[in-house]
Amino acid sequence: MSITFNTPRLAVRALLLHENRLLMVNAYGGRKSGLLCLPGGGVEPGTSLHDNLTREVHEETGLGITVGDPALVNEFHDPDSGFHQVEIVFRCTLVSGRLDPGWQDPEAIVTDRRWVTHEQIAGLHFRPLSLPALAWGDPKAAPSYDALEAIVR
Repeated sequence: MSITFNTPRLAVRALLLHENRLLMVNAYGGRKSGLLCLPGGGVEPGTSLHDNLTREVHEETGLGITVGDPALVNEFHDPDSGFHQVEIVFRCTLVSGRLDPGWQDPEAIVTDRRWVTHEQIAGLHFRPLSLPALAWGDPKAAPSYDALEAIVR
């Protein structure tokens, strides 16, 4: 007899500002959507959140980072499929690399990675909506929480 647990997926994301620009990636493989989000991904059991995030950012962008303090807990779900994700966003610092248009994400999910300014983000399709205030606001502010919302494509 097999038991299925329907639990939320845990993910980590990097809030990485460099030269006053925020690193963002596309959220759907195959360019199914223009939605941008912070780089990161699912947590592998038995590996620390910081190690998971360092790995995910490198896989998606080729960049090396150090992981700092948590900045946000964000969650979303897909009412149609039952998918539910809880994300912990960490403030990060760039330590090596540069964005290379030839970089290949091993899972071929991330096909667009870019640095965006505070002015540019207003014209983009992105989540979470609290991102501009989080990125360009007070970096010493206590971590915040974005309540559960339906997934956006």
